[in-house]
Amino acid sequence: MELVNPGIGLVFWMLLAFGVVLFVLRKFAWPAIMQALKEREQHIEEALHAADIAREEMKKLKLDNEELLRQAKEERDQMMADAKKVRDKLLDEARQRGTEEADRIVASARERMENERMAAITEMKNQIAEMSIEVAERILREKIQTPKDHESFIEKVLREKQHLS
Repeated sequence: MELVNPGIGLVFWMLLAFGVVLFVLRKFAWPAIMQALKEREQHIEEALHAADIAREEMKKLKLDNEELLRQAKEERDQMMADAKKVRDKLLDEARQRGTEEADRIVASARERMENERMAAITEMKNQIAEMSIEVAERILREKIQTPKDHESFIEKVLREKQHLS
């Protein structure tokens, strides 16, 4: 119950102990605590300032990265366009060479066919001439069996040749 209704002596000694503790804290602990708080506040301010600087640098880096990305895309698009032009040029050249080669092959085939046709016609003419000579020879052998018929036939051919000349 003394705590609920303290005596004056108790209050005096409590105030005196509190004052001594307050004096000791103020003399020795308070400056160190205040110095630590100031250092911490300064450290926090420096960290916030560094964070602001880092944020600004990050914005700059982001802008730089976006610019680099845009340039890279432009370069890629240009390279793709150049590659497409080269591919189209190569395809056109290949088509042209293919067409020229096909035309050359067709012309060669036509020439070969014409040569073969002419050879076939010549062969047929030779065969017809041989057959004609053979037929004429057989007819003449049957018609001219005696030497007298033979002489008369030669004279007749000579007369016709002189007459035509």
